[in-house]
Amino acid sequence: MAHTQADDVVVVGYGELGAKSSVVRRRMRRRLATNLDAVLADRGLDATVDQSWARLYVEGGDTDACARAAAETPGVVWTRPARRCEPTVEAAVETLCDLAATHPPDATFAVRASVVDDGEERELTGHDVERVGGRAILERVGGRVDLDDPDRVYRVECRSSGTFASVVQYDGPGGLPVGTQGTVVALVSGGIDSPVAAWQLLRRGCHVVPLYVDLGAYGGADHRARAVETTAFLGERAPNADTRLRVVPGGPVVERVVDETDDTRMLSLRRAMLRMAAVVADREGASALATGEVVGQKSSQTGPNLAVTDAVVDYPVHRPLLAWDKADVVARARELGTFDDATLPVGCERVAPPHPETAGTRAAVEAAEPDDLLDHAASVARDVEVVDETE
Repeated sequence: MAHTQADDVVVVGYGELGAKSSVVRRRMRRRLATNLDAVLADRGLDATVDQSWARLYVEGGDTDACARAAAETPGVVWTRPARRCEPTVEAAVETLCDLAATHPPDATFAVRASVVDDGEERELTGHDVERVGGRAILERVGGRVDLDDPDRVYRVECRSSGTFASVVQYDGPGGLPVGTQGTVVALVSGGIDSPVAAWQLLRRGCHVVPLYVDLGAYGGADHRARAVETTAFLGERAPNADTRLRVVPGGPVVERVVDETDDTRMLSLRRAMLRMAAVVADREGASALATGEVVGQKSSQTGPNLAVTDAVVDYPVHRPLLAWDKADVVARARELGTFDDATLPVGCERVAPPHPETAGTRAAVEAAEPDDLLDHAASVARDVEVVDETE
């Protein structure tokens, strides 16, 4: 589509899905476009998403606001509020100079240009645009060229759909579009780890169903409210997916674990929670469970103990943070904005015995816990509640 005058558009770049087969790429690109439409609508932005083979374009609305919103969507690598013009050197250079009108005189800059070989002949090359465009900016607004570490980068991309010039780029989360990798039920506590784990799965394309186990007397209203708050960002980034918090009334099961087990208590509690999650997964049509566990971080998270807890379910248990250091988890939680809401201790600490088992065996744990504990856990999970809005 050729344009005789420059107009505004948001260019959306994606990465990994572009390496898929043509059939898979087409399917994922459609899903990403659908997800972008939902995010824009959720933000109250009146814009539409157009597709091409290698890019998505957001048309209409406030381009900067649209670019910022789109950059929060899983599957998006970057977004650029851009000016689109005809694929000629003259049009590209004139558009660059328009963008450079506010360029600080002492600021350094670089022009980065590419011409995509999509089967059409071009009268320009990327080097042409960089050379001529850079010289024009110097003559009109001043500044200094710095190709290594510039204060500003002017980007030009020439495609059959037009030439796109931009001076701002917002980095996205990358990954794959939500809804392309099945459904996962993720246990969340409102602590630091579990929201980060849920996000890691969301950005890899999973539809994440967050599940909170209410610990009854060992939890509290503040714990539940924190779980709602720390998973709210999932809905903001995937508003067309059902990411509402599910809540299971686990208090009676927790009380039995505390009253009837000793050193293996934390393992029995984790086993009960996974059995609850499996019941919810059956209901949601999920293909896996997920937790925020990190190997060796707590007594229940040692290598042997993870094997004991996983034995109670037939679903695979994903642990996206398994090999992360705590500092890395905290850093990611701060980036996501979930850290401040997740710094209070959660109820599990009050359940832990004085000397928790760190190297349990399945036989020993099964012998120590009540025979009907897992059946009890499955029973209470059938009363799962869906939280419709932030409390």
